[in-house]
Amino acid sequence: MNRIDRLQAILIHLQSKKVVTAAELADRFELSIRTVYRDIRALEEAGVPIGSEAGVGYFLSDSYHLPPVRFTNSEASALLIGAKFVEQMSDSQTREAYQSALFKIKSVLNAKEKDALEKLQDNILVFGQQNHNDNREKALLADVQQAIVGQTVLDIEYHAGYTNQRTVRRVEPIGMIYYGSSWHLIGFCQLRKDYRDLRIDRILSLERQDIPFSRKCHISLDEYFERMQNRDGMQKITLLVARDCQHHIKESKYWYGFTYDEEYDDQWLRLHFRNSDLWGFSRWVILGGSNVRIEEPQELKVLIRDLVSELAQAYQCE
Repeated sequence: MNRIDRLQAILIHLQSKKVVTAAELADRFELSIRTVYRDIRALEEAGVPIGSEAGVGYFLSDSYHLPPVRFTNSEASALLIGAKFVEQMSDSQTREAYQSALFKIKSVLNAKEKDALEKLQDNILVFGQQNHNDNREKALLADVQQAIVGQTVLDIEYHAGYTNQRTVRRVEPIGMIYYGSSWHLIGFCQLRKDYRDLRIDRILSLERQDIPFSRKCHISLDEYFERMQNRDGMQKITLLVARDCQHHIKESKYWYGFTYDEEYDDQWLRLHFRNSDLWGFSRWVILGGSNVRIEEPQELKVLIRDLVSELAQAYQCE
């Protein structure tokens, strides 16, 4: 990227948020802090009204923006959710292009709209693949998002799948997570006096209340997710799966606690899971045969060896 394009990109980045640090710019554009200072000075000399505060960062006047596109809160929120899916379900080139486009979109929002998006940015996670079939679930997402941004409580009638009971709850929402082919509302349930994971497709009715709550009193979405992953005997499972057989487990892996994958080498991908039932998980893994290798835990390897031994004995020729 030449310097003129970089200066324009820095300006767009400055317009996409209320405050931007030099370290953030240096990280995004792979620059030294000293080069960032020079680029900011060049923009100032060109007449761009950049303010700064020691220990905080750089900011632009709310009246300064690039015309002419304007977006509603709903449109901007939809684009942000789209970005979350792109992060999980596309290649690096597409992710980079989408992020660049999203920065341009954010740059034309006013301060209130930027603040709303920043709150959503850190409170929405996506794991897995999107299910497009549940229209009722989609209709509830807007109300849940508004409650997260506005930090207001939700009154919910909920159908719990494991007890087959309906309950009425007042929830202080801290965020949303997408996994297991469904959106989940994470919040503090005043009925249970604890944090709860509520599948949005099981919400029978929902009403936003003008009752505020303090976000500072609650854990972050990342802290909740880490707590959820480690409770009730939930174990971390790491597999190496041959690239050639990825299509065989495209859907089934989500039923066994798949969270994310990462590159390993030309032949294998590393897949990460969380699951408390190693016995059941071992039966699924064995279906992959030599196309699956267990990295951890050791207990799962022992279960597989015992299962293979039992099968060999059961089918041994007499």
